[in-house]
Amino acid sequence: MSYELTEEQKMLRDTVARIAKEQIAPGAGKRDEEAKFPWDMVEIFRENALLGADFPEKYGGSEMGLLSVCLIMEEIAKVCGSTAVILGVHELGAMPIFLAGTKEQKEKYLPKLATGEKLIAFGLTEPNAGSDVSGLRTKAVNDGDEYVLNGSKIFISHGDVTDILIVVAKTDTSVPGYKGISLFIVEQDMPGLSVGKHESKLGIRASSTEELILEDVRVPANNLIGPEGAGFAIVMKTLDITRIPVAAQAVGIAQGALDYAIQYTKEREQFGKPLFSFQGLQWMMADMATQVEAARQLTYKAAAMFEKIPKNMDKLSKEMVRLSAMAKLFAAETAMKVTTDAVQLLGGYGYVKEYPVERMMRDAKITQIYEGTSQIQKIVISGTL
Repeated sequence: MSYELTEEQKMLRDTVARIAKEQIAPGAGKRDEEAKFPWDMVEIFRENALLGADFPEKYGGSEMGLLSVCLIMEEIAKVCGSTAVILGVHELGAMPIFLAGTKEQKEKYLPKLATGEKLIAFGLTEPNAGSDVSGLRTKAVNDGDEYVLNGSKIFISHGDVTDILIVVAKTDTSVPGYKGISLFIVEQDMPGLSVGKHESKLGIRASSTEELILEDVRVPANNLIGPEGAGFAIVMKTLDITRIPVAAQAVGIAQGALDYAIQYTKEREQFGKPLFSFQGLQWMMADMATQVEAARQLTYKAAAMFEKIPKNMDKLSKEMVRLSAMAKLFAAETAMKVTTDAVQLLGGYGYVKEYPVERMMRDAKITQIYEGTSQIQKIVISGTL
């Protein structure tokens, strides 16, 4: 299968690389230190129409496809993992509406999401429901033309700044496991929705992570996404698609760390010659470069496979699900290894915040965890064999 980049995609990649270098990279360390949501970065996304990259043209997006989203994610993640999360969370939140939203829901929400006028987040994880979605405790009870939602969510990226939240809840508690799960569009100003604990994290510190509390939140019945009880299938397909941009984020973080390590070892001298001249370190960087390129190609192939699939609830092939999980697994593991090796190449300087590789190592870790841990990806992969 061919996934050679088109001229338009190459131009997009080069344009985003320039934006990342000039406007995003300079403040990356400060954003990490301050650990505040970067509204100035959101403005950059808005100005360059990047939040709507994967949105249909008829709703104000660019309709460039999933591979283009991955190119954007990769270039931004090379310099700032936290800023890349802005696009990733937006894609994740909007995907259920892409897949199963009604015509009215798409017309109401997608145009303002495409421009970035409004932000969207995804509310799935709970204290008892992470990898095991069947552990959901948030409930949605039908009350005429409304649903009443009660429960709590944790580890919700951008939960405090989002305008729209996709909430996964149990609508039928009489059925076991994954049955009886539904999705709802909840607007931030609906009474009863509040922000609880703010998490202080190891990495991607400029991306806010929140607890969200729902107390008798009344949601119009027409904010139900898809049929009642069909939520699990929507969630799984959403993650099958959006874990690929996470893989691209991991590739970008790894490439950024490798680029910095190569530059450093060519400039830093020990024993009278550049570090890069020592064969042991050359081989180390050769391994790093090979791993990053392998992760990139696996990610691009996975994205290209999803490029031709309309965003609806058509069943995905086993190969598509397998490649998606493989890309996420391999890219995340590569990011963690390569960034750790980059810290090693810088020695003591790699361990201090004056240099960016320690931040990149901390940012890489989350790619092994969110949108399905590396262990869950192995379960997904083996389930398709």
